[in-house]
Amino acid sequence: MIGPVITMTTTNYRRPIPPAERLAICLRFLATGDSYRTIACRYRVGVSTVARIVTQVTKVIWDALVPHASAHHRRLEEYCRGLPSQHLVIRAPDNSGSLFYNYKGTYSIVLLAVVDSEYCFRVVDVGSYGRTSDGDVLANSNFGQKLLDGTLGLPPDVLLPGAEHMGQQPYVFVTDEAFPLRRNLMRPFPGHQSGSHRVFNFRLSHARLIVENTFGILTSKWRMYRGVIGVSPANVDTCVKATCVLHNFLRRTSKTTNRTSRPPAGQPGPSQAPSADGDAVGLQTVTRVGSNNASREAIRVRETLVSYFSNEGAATWQPTV
Repeated sequence: MIGPVITMTTTNYRRPIPPAERLAICLRFLATGDSYRTIACRYRVGVSTVARIVTQVTKVIWDALVPHASAHHRRLEEYCRGLPSQHLVIRAPDNSGSLFYNYKGTYSIVLLAVVDSEYCFRVVDVGSYGRTSDGDVLANSNFGQKLLDGTLGLPPDVLLPGAEHMGQQPYVFVTDEAFPLRRNLMRPFPGHQSGSHRVFNFRLSHARLIVENTFGILTSKWRMYRGVIGVSPANVDTCVKATCVLHNFLRRTSKTTNRTSRPPAGQPGPSQAPSADGDAVGLQTVTRVGSNNASREAIRVRETLVSYFSNEGAATWQPTV
């Protein structure tokens, strides 16, 4: 798929590095997180050559596989799960001041993504400064702007199963407390809760297991995320996008991939999709308190779901009120 694009022209001075080897160099960097110098010694090429290959091939991978991934997308209401964000720890860029510095004391850029029920990425936005709050990252992204102004093209409201008397309710993206509460953006109640609010938080947390597992699978395959990513922020963006689209490609083409779309009732996601086998140093959850300025409509939707999960939509495996 990418061979013809990354094939270099043979000249009278030297033979180019074959496309298979160029791809291998790029994938080795993404899969191991080794330095350019280490990979250069391994393949007997120059350090600057490795840097150019990684930059070029990651861009080509993204451009080649995005249309392939889009062909497998089903309807949004059958697919999407949650809206997570993760901070990717990077080497402090020169002359960047505090733009990339987050309150945990590391330099990072933010990966904002929409994850579906098959552990795949549907939307990826990467490159925001580490100091930016998750709510601002969402608001500044193309996806967030369309979501917040109602032009994203979400499915129409539907009736909840077995609760027609509650009226039609909107589809929502499941998030954590770092994001604001909106009509189509559902966050948990903050702090320790009891009663129906505790049940709601539990159900929301259960749905977000798919999100956590997706990032676990990503970091277990692409160990670039395990340490400080030692390339420039612009190149980090292309590398992250390449790993996300390769993650989707592998999920949909591997014969050993578990294709179950969602965990059965009472069975949490980790039993079907193991997370990373250890702490991902380079992939951090930096939680911030989201805005409390929710609209009355958003509060109404959440209270409707609170009532539904405690009554008509109650599950046998959830906590009792």
